[in-house]
Amino acid sequence: MTFLLLLPPLLLIAVGVDLILRPAARAGLRLRGPEWAALTGLFAIVAVAMALAVSGPGTSPLIGWAGIGLSARGDIVSIALALTVGFVGWVVLRFSRVALDGEARQSWFMGWMSLTLAFVLALVVAGNLFQLMIAWIAVGTGLHRLLLFYPERPGAQRAARKKSLSGLVASGALLIAVSLMAHAFGTSDIAQILTAIRDGQSPQTLWIVAGLLGVAAVFKSALIPTHGWLTEVMEAPTPVSALLHAGVVNAGGFLLIRFADVMLAAPGVLAVLALLGGLSALVAAAVTTTQSAVKSSLAWSTCAQMSFMVLQCGLALFPLALLHIVAHSLYKAHAFLSAGTAVEAIAQLRRPGPVAVPGARAVLRAFVLSLAIYGAALALTGLWHEPPQALALGAILVFGVAYLIAQGLADAAPWPLFWRTTLMSLGATFGYFALHWAANTLTAGTLPPPPASDPLIWLVMLLTIVSFGLAAWAQATFPLWGSHPAAAGLRVHLMNGLYINVLTDRLIGQIPSKKG
Repeated sequence: MTFLLLLPPLLLIAVGVDLILRPAARAGLRLRGPEWAALTGLFAIVAVAMALAVSGPGTSPLIGWAGIGLSARGDIVSIALALTVGFVGWVVLRFSRVALDGEARQSWFMGWMSLTLAFVLALVVAGNLFQLMIAWIAVGTGLHRLLLFYPERPGAQRAARKKSLSGLVASGALLIAVSLMAHAFGTSDIAQILTAIRDGQSPQTLWIVAGLLGVAAVFKSALIPTHGWLTEVMEAPTPVSALLHAGVVNAGGFLLIRFADVMLAAPGVLAVLALLGGLSALVAAAVTTTQSAVKSSLAWSTCAQMSFMVLQCGLALFPLALLHIVAHSLYKAHAFLSAGTAVEAIAQLRRPGPVAVPGARAVLRAFVLSLAIYGAALALTGLWHEPPQALALGAILVFGVAYLIAQGLADAAPWPLFWRTTLMSLGATFGYFALHWAANTLTAGTLPPPPASDPLIWLVMLLTIVSFGLAAWAQATFPLWGSHPAAAGLRVHLMNGLYINVLTDRLIGQIPSKKG
């Protein structure tokens, strides 16, 4: 039944082309076609998932010639992402039909939304290199058209041009990578290539392939400094921002996960990705806290999350990166679609901000308590024997728990708040370990485990833990030093994205935007 994974993209392509060539009337039944096609495709994916749960992973017969054509790979990676993309896409298409009601080009918009969603589905289920490459390029083309829904806006033109340049670099790197793989292994079938690598076949060009895949992922997922188009995506309608998280901006992470066996053959490339992802995540997260516009803040948050996903891949924690993509897609798509409601809710708050301001001593106690919770969770769950990379990632996530506990340890905080924040921290920590175990169990046999730690891996982990630890400490103690004049200047620089976007604007000959 794996071939049914090709049904959703084919249905959406048919509906999308029809709406573009024959525009539908406002509120007409044909405008419901995209959401019906997405829902039908979602049921097909669920049926395939249930069948593969019994029979195991597989690849559908190729529809084409000489390895060029359509085929579908049915494993946990493609099924998990197809379900996520299908569900988020269906919700976004339903939202778009209502949100753009009355727009003169609504039919055109719905058509390109359908096509872009179809291309993403074709990408995540691709069973051969040719289909993956064509779908990768098509996703970028569809997003480019959606970014120009308001072509008269200078901001939309700037975002579309930046996206085109980033997409050109990513597509060029991927094209060379898949060409080298097809030549080295004598086949375009992805499953056969990955099996050959696991059997010990490692051509000399494999590290070059891994490097090119890393370049493609960085540019596709908008890591700093390639993030310019992502932070200006608010020039497009809100549904486009939500659709980004249905496998568009996180396609780079999917690429690294799909070719995890290739990436493991180049430890140096993984180390670079981990360091680049970690640095990009820290910068983007800091900028996020200074943004006043909701969509701008969400865009920077996406940049930080995609960077953290690349960090996970750099640490060879591919099952956790897959879990991250699914969870972030669901959360962030909802965040964009409900942004208006969130603004209204915040405006009605009588006392925004933290309940109590913790002092330095309270923050220190919070860090000690959070690490104690982490150690207890490791002992109780039996996951202390996990690879060092997984333990390091857990320590990084626990730093976020320390900020929550610090609120309850503040001198002015009511005593029940301490117990509330501590219990919430316990739940979050054990929830992480439960999801960690589930991701590793479901992907066993499909995604490779992390390699044994060598000095390079230990150095990367040490730098990552120290950097995120210092960032968490700075965030928790911000009320103590945030009033300093130097902090005010830093805030201005962060609000402008450290002017990285301005520099890229000048490099590509664009008029700089107001914010970096």
